[in-house]
Amino acid sequence: MPEITPPDPYILMLAGFGALTALVVWLPLALRKLPLSLPIICIAIGAAIFALPQVTLRPLPTDFPTITERFSEFVVIIALMGAGLKIDRPFRWRKWGITWRLLAITMPLTILAIVGLTMWGMGLSLAAALLLGAALAPTDPVLAADVQVGPPKSGDEDEVRFGLTSEAGLNDGLAFPFVHLAIMLATVAAAGKPWLGEWLSYRVLWEVGAGVGAGWLIGRAFGWLTFKVPAESKLAQTGDGLIALAATCLSYGLAEMIHCYGFLAVFVTALALRSSHRHHEFHADMHAVTEQIERLAMMVLLLLFGGALMSGVLRAVQPIDVVIAVVVLLVVRPVFGLVGLWGVTADRSEKLTLAFFGIRGVGSIYYLAYGLNHVDLPGADRLWGFIALVILLSVVLHGLTVTPVMRLIDRQQGRDPDRDAPGEHAEPSTV
Repeated sequence: MPEITPPDPYILMLAGFGALTALVVWLPLALRKLPLSLPIICIAIGAAIFALPQVTLRPLPTDFPTITERFSEFVVIIALMGAGLKIDRPFRWRKWGITWRLLAITMPLTILAIVGLTMWGMGLSLAAALLLGAALAPTDPVLAADVQVGPPKSGDEDEVRFGLTSEAGLNDGLAFPFVHLAIMLATVAAAGKPWLGEWLSYRVLWEVGAGVGAGWLIGRAFGWLTFKVPAESKLAQTGDGLIALAATCLSYGLAEMIHCYGFLAVFVTALALRSSHRHHEFHADMHAVTEQIERLAMMVLLLLFGGALMSGVLRAVQPIDVVIAVVVLLVVRPVFGLVGLWGVTADRSEKLTLAFFGIRGVGSIYYLAYGLNHVDLPGADRLWGFIALVILLSVVLHGLTVTPVMRLIDRQQGRDPDRDAPGEHAEPSTV
């Protein structure tokens, strides 16, 4: 009888990855009617794995700053492409009114509130507080699938889902000027050099404008190659949704090469690509690919996040930090969300839902990692602990409430949340 030896770690990793991938595919169906979300399960599994004495890796963001920044960056850009592709509503200024309100009113007020709270309660410098405000203000495009619109042409596009999807698509790019402002306040301004003109002209006007312009041009180019080429060689003929991944990486890469905001470019690329032939079935194929990649990448990231929780990322958190985190989620976003929606002709329940589900997640991880990788701020452990705490509370709070709330919204609007229509899919619970 051959001697039994412990399995190779690589083989264990393969088996574990297969099991977890199967869970990611199956759990959304099992959790569909339950007040529980996939991210909660993934974080719990990650915490359990990294609590094992055999696992010696400690995935703290302070120990792996570059990997943290780049991996979270990749997850966000894939989510932004998917979000843009699944929006059925044509881009019109008045039709996107809710989006502009959430971006122009809610987000700046949220940033100001977080800056004030963290400077007062945590004793942070203006630069550190502004970095936290910019990181925590955007609604996350990754951990919010249950409050977003469904796949292309699915018909799941009410004002609540559209507003949260379009907000998440755009505000991850529009928060970037405030991240750069925090970096400039900690470096250039601290040295007594002029900074306001450069920030307004370069970081705001150029990087935002060029990001939108680059995204539109790249999206139109991909739209022409995919749907308009007068030949059998058009990309839509391949039926291969991987072209969405190509558009994502090319858009982001080219935008970063000309020093503009790649997040904005990717989302606008997706909108422009979708508008090239809005009703073509190939959009569903492209969205399906981005969704699958996003879910796998999100799963890995949340497992590592659970590992970071077990490794002590919350160790530097103080009691006042917990109070501020709760206030940010339960007071700041809901109140300023309602302020931004003042005057909108929508039901009170819809406004409350839009205001409440300002989900914090992967985007916050990226922005803090980016900021700390570009400027040396004191108390980085506490900043990471605070961000991790807010994300954890958001995942639990929003994950436990999203299913009953969205089912209630569907019933109020005359939709059957348990319908089994042709082409319907089980939207993954990723709040």
